[in-house]
Parts: sequence; structure tokens; C-alpha cells
Amino acid sequence: MLEHEGIRYTIRLPANQVLQRRIEHLLTRPVGRPPKKPIVSYASFRYQAKGWVRARRVVAKVEWHQGELYPRVGFMVTNLSRPNARLSCCAFRANAVRLQLFALAYNLANFLRTLALPDEVAQWSLTTLREKLVKIGARIVRHGRYVVFQLAEVAVPRTLFAEILRRIERLRPRPPPLPA
Repeated sequence: MLEHEGIRYTIRLPANQVLQRRIEHLLTRPVGRPPKKPIVSYASFRYQAKGWVRARRVVAKVEWHQGELYPRVGFMVTNLSRPNARLSCCAFRANAVRLQLFALAYNLANFLRTLALPDEVAQWSLTTLREKLVKIGARIVRHGRYVVFQLAEVAVPRTLFAEILRRIERLRPRPPPLPA
């Protein structure tokens, strides 16, 4: 099995009656008016399926969404010791791909921060960088010879945004001149 090879895993586990009984206390509808954000609860317990040689850690996630009569329930079997809320409810391969994408996004953002930000905002954290430069609404207007980005001034001042774009442009290698 995976434990013998030293592999860490988090794998989605199909629901069954035994697992459902273990989380009965979380399946009672919360009292009162439901909030807009889901109410999320977790439970962690030991469970041994018929084909397993020993009991393993199972984490259950129960989400109550506004306007839905029944909760969304997911079970995962894992050998990780992370807190329940840090485990996602996906297949092992999906978690591996997600981790690689997060690492790529982090490296790209850090690259941008270290090479393209002017001194006045060089101390920005990656969160600030994402909120002020990436996750902003913009309108792109194309004309015959130019493109205009229409951004809200509250995100980043026009001069600062233009300076960042100039610095990014300087990172691109220039093509060699055509032979005469």
C-alpha cells in the first residue's frame, strides 16, 4: 500500500452508511436564517473499510448552502496530519496538479515583484500585488494603431501602471536585426 512506500495521500472516499453515521451530528440543519456564505463543518475520525488491513484517518466535510435542502458531504482518507480544513475534497492527482499550479503562480508573481516593480512599491506583498494588479476590472479598447486599458484609478495610478508595463517590456529579449 502507499504507506509502505512513504507516499503522502489524500483520496476521496465514497460515502456509505457507516461514514454517514459517524457524522450524524453534522447533518442536522442549522437553526435560523441561513447566511449567504456556506456553513462548513469538519469531522476527523478513524475508519477501517473491509478491504483495509488497518484503520485510517478519514476527514468529513459538510457544507450547508443557502437555498439547498440537504448538505453537500465529502469524505477523504488521508495519512496527512494537517488540520481538517486544509485538506481539499479532490482526487490525489487533482491535488498534485493544483499544488503545481500554485507553485507556478507563486514563482511568476515573485518574478514580477522582484524584476518589474518600481522602488516605490517594491515592498508589496504577493497578496497586494494580486489584489491591485491582477484581480482588477479593466476594459480594453482597441483602435487602429493602439490599445487602451481603462482601469479604475483606485487600484493603481496610471503612471505607476505604465511604469510597470515599461519594466515588463524591457524584460523581453529584442529580436536580432534583419540582415541587410
